[in-house]
Amino acid sequence: MRTPLSLLALCASLLSMPQAMALSEFGIEGMGVVSTRANEAQATIAPDGQRIVWASDRAGGAGGWDLWQAVLRDGRWQDPTPLAFNTAGDELDPFFSHDGAWLYFASNASDGPSGFDLRAVMIGADGSFGPVLTMPVTVNTDADERRPAVRPDGQVLLFARNGKGTRGGFDLYQATARGRGFNTATALPAPLNSAADELGGDWLGNDGALAITRVTAAGSQVWLAGCDYRQPATPLMLSFNTADGRTGAPVVDASKPTELVLAGVARAPRAGGLDLYRIKRPVLPAGDGCR
Repeated sequence: MRTPLSLLALCASLLSMPQAMALSEFGIEGMGVVSTRANEAQATIAPDGQRIVWASDRAGGAGGWDLWQAVLRDGRWQDPTPLAFNTAGDELDPFFSHDGAWLYFASNASDGPSGFDLRAVMIGADGSFGPVLTMPVTVNTDADERRPAVRPDGQVLLFARNGKGTRGGFDLYQATARGRGFNTATALPAPLNSAADELGGDWLGNDGALAITRVTAAGSQVWLAGCDYRQPATPLMLSFNTADGRTGAPVVDASKPTELVLAGVARAPRAGGLDLYRIKRPVLPAGDGCR
């Protein structure tokens, strides 16, 4: 049977479109620029959509893991560059606030209190980064703090802390905003914090629903939690988001809130080790009085 030329032309045009990956369940982010043969971890996109910052262990940085930035030009991410405030330690877990005023991240640089601590950099009107600030003792402790994520309305900080939670290992904590800082953090309840490691996540809007990373001895996986944290979380339905896989670090695109970027290892498309992928943001039903 001969395929009509019109159908062939349609298929060819779809495959040549930048958004062709939207026809499948996910698409790789920035093949060859953002996602490379190296390992790429958590990524965050500025609210104006003009730059992406992510963590990578690629060559050319200052330490083991560094924060890199690429800019949007001609509809593509270009000019990957390590950020100037990377250290000989590890910089990980970048997160743009939804108002574009701050970049948060985690670092184990030698000038911090101990281990990984949360840090913040103010962003100028011209897009420049200010000095690195270590977040206060209401957030940072002698334990490791990782994966900062500020709710879109700016009123609550979510992060992971190791060793002092309700179930041991990494647990999820939240701290409400106070001026330009945050109040003392409190652990989220079980079963959201479980016997596994809850290694951070992001807010799926302002009502409290979350996409989180849960780590076990078998692997890491993205789970979804509604705003009532007393209810069990459920795994994100994605082909490579399996219990024995390597999936995590979900972050909503601040410039396109209906989409998010996560790290993982898919069969295809694939650039290297851990790659960054874009999917539709999950939508969970809102609960009464959860916020």
